[in-house]
Amino acid sequence: MPAVLSLIQELATFEKEPDAVVVTVADLERDGFGKNPLFYTFVAEIDSQIVGMALYYYRYSTWKGKTIHLEDLIVKEKMRGSGLGYQLYAAVIAQGQKEQVRRIEWAVLDWNTPAIDFYVKSGARVLDDWRVAQMDEQGIKNFGK
Repeated sequence: MPAVLSLIQELATFEKEPDAVVVTVADLERDGFGKNPLFYTFVAEIDSQIVGMALYYYRYSTWKGKTIHLEDLIVKEKMRGSGLGYQLYAAVIAQGQKEQVRRIEWAVLDWNTPAIDFYVKSGARVLDDWRVAQMDEQGIKNFGK
């Protein structure tokens, strides 16, 4: 999980939010490897070094039933363009096929055109009419006050 956390931090920097990561190795170990894991990961290794990962979890859609949410697909910058991202993406889709989910979903930043182009080329639809809503930790604390 230290390598996974390093990838998460690299992604946060790429997405222009380097200080946003608060999750720890202990959090990842507890939440991913306990009795009821909250997430699963596929990792890409080269020479025993983790250079990419896809982190996903199961969700339930009132319209579709069981779905997968791909939280993050990350490949170290020096390895981008090597096909590792595609292999990780394909592993998540294969997992969805195996589990017979009815949808796999994820978010992509509107300025990340290489990722958007990749997803569209693969057959995914990028929805323009939905907005992501989030309530951060402070909002949760302040709710109803």
